[in-house]
Amino acid sequence: MKQNFSISLYWLCATLLLAFSLQFVNAHAADGIEIEQAHLEDSSEGYRLSSTFVFDLNRGLEDALNRGIPLYFTTEIEITKPRWYWFDAKEVVDAQTIRISYNVLTRQYHAAITGRLQQSFSNLDDALSLVRRPNRWVVADRNELKVGQTYLVSVRMQLDVAQLPKPFQVHALNSSDWRLTSNWKHFIYTAERQ
Repeated sequence: MKQNFSISLYWLCATLLLAFSLQFVNAHAADGIEIEQAHLEDSSEGYRLSSTFVFDLNRGLEDALNRGIPLYFTTEIEITKPRWYWFDAKEVVDAQTIRISYNVLTRQYHAAITGRLQQSFSNLDDALSLVRRPNRWVVADRNELKVGQTYLVSVRMQLDVAQLPKPFQVHALNSSDWRLTSNWKHFIYTAERQ
């Protein structure tokens, strides 16, 4: 009995150690973007994503930006309804892209959210603040999520190299400087109405 207990304790400790080490590897697997917080908020227009990201541009990305190559940061969200009898149902799949560019003549940085907002900034850190703390955007209409239903929400952000000019896409695929991404952040949300 005592030997079985010590063997069980050994396996429990080994399993916990493995779980912590995998969590540590996952936390550092993403190259540079950390999701500090993400949650859904109910509003009169629908369900809005509120999120905060933490990252810095490496020297290669900053040099490319200052030479006139725009950078595209895409935030993706998936809202899934778990089902016991079949595959989970993806209720919402949405994305928002923020473009950061630099104008050498005016020495201004520009941040643009596709189809909605464009702002100019005098320094790069201010322009990146729009990427790090994007506006709360509507990801689902009020009728897309059923009140009282529990959903799994997944969020991630990445530097979208597919939107770069073609010659830079090839370079970006072969350079670790251009791999700026986060892991998926998952959380549970129960739909509600105000």
